[in-house]
Amino acid sequence: MFDDLTDRIYEAAFVPDLWAGALEAASGVSGSASGSIFAFRDGSPTRGRFSHDPPGQGNALETVRSLFDDFLMGDNWKLSPGVMRMYALQPASFVHVEASMTADEIERDVQRTRLRTMGIGAHLCSAVPMPSGELVTFVFQRWIRDGAYDQSSVDRLDQLRPHFARAGLISARLGMEQASATVSALEAIGLPAAVMTSSGHVLTANVLMEKMPSMFIATARGGMALADISANLLFQEAIIHNQQNRVVRSIPIPAREGQPALIIHLLPLRRAAHEIFSGADILVAATAVSASATLPSPTLLAGLFDLTPAESRLAAALSQGQPLKEAASTLKITVKTGRTYLERIFAKTGTRQQSQLVALLRGAEPLPGALR
Repeated sequence: MFDDLTDRIYEAAFVPDLWAGALEAASGVSGSASGSIFAFRDGSPTRGRFSHDPPGQGNALETVRSLFDDFLMGDNWKLSPGVMRMYALQPASFVHVEASMTADEIERDVQRTRLRTMGIGAHLCSAVPMPSGELVTFVFQRWIRDGAYDQSSVDRLDQLRPHFARAGLISARLGMEQASATVSALEAIGLPAAVMTSSGHVLTANVLMEKMPSMFIATARGGMALADISANLLFQEAIIHNQQNRVVRSIPIPAREGQPALIIHLLPLRRAAHEIFSGADILVAATAVSASATLPSPTLLAGLFDLTPAESRLAAALSQGQPLKEAASTLKITVKTGRTYLERIFAKTGTRQQSQLVALLRGAEPLPGALR
């Protein structure tokens, strides 16, 4: 079930009209009435997609859909205390929205009041801040008659969250518009990118990636390798995993020769996305990470490296310069548990020491010229 659903999520990254079906399927496994994806950015119109009406509901969600459409107009989202609370919190996992709001915020939230009159009750939300500036938010909601979300439903959505994050990155860069052809799609993404077959053969790369020969190396039989040895081992391993239909990943590359540190995202091209990219199986896209005074949020770390919420909170604390013992105390976990989390973080980020980890996680920003 989840293999099919994750395929649909990655397909929707390039064919946004298919988000409705993917969100409907995710609603089904979490006992939700509906689901939505939003891309927020100050100074830009809010973009989003809403799930299909599930079978048997008739027109029950039509009024909710009309409210969704109203919400996308102008800066209406800034008038909702619940949305602003989630915008500030940027939860690294799916959280109960009302549990994060004060009684006064709930009372003043006109959007929530209108939804309750339509029969919509509990909300779950997760947000992924993108290096290119957008905040991509996923929201699921239940009918009042179905009661509150139980933990198992939250866990199911959290399992899907890394896939939502990667697909959301692409959708945000495409502006929620459909990618129409291989070359134009790679350029529209606005990030260094290439498409490959399942065996690792590069079909085409965009200009931004071609301008980085010190980071990406052409190999025999049309393949590609990363210049950094440790990162390349993870990269080649990810290609093999993709052949076996296993989960792909995000891989860090240290800075070199005047190039910023990068995060390489490997996304499977499934269904319609497979056709858009002329039969390619993998999209490789890069986002930059550079040292800065900005401290990374747990949700950004979770989105970039597939960290669990607990791991991302520890990574964020360590990036602030806290020793492991102090960070564990702050997070109310044992030092032993903290060491276990740290080992997992090292494995997922390709680092070996806390100093390397901190250097990697100090900030994220788009590559020069990447924004349209």
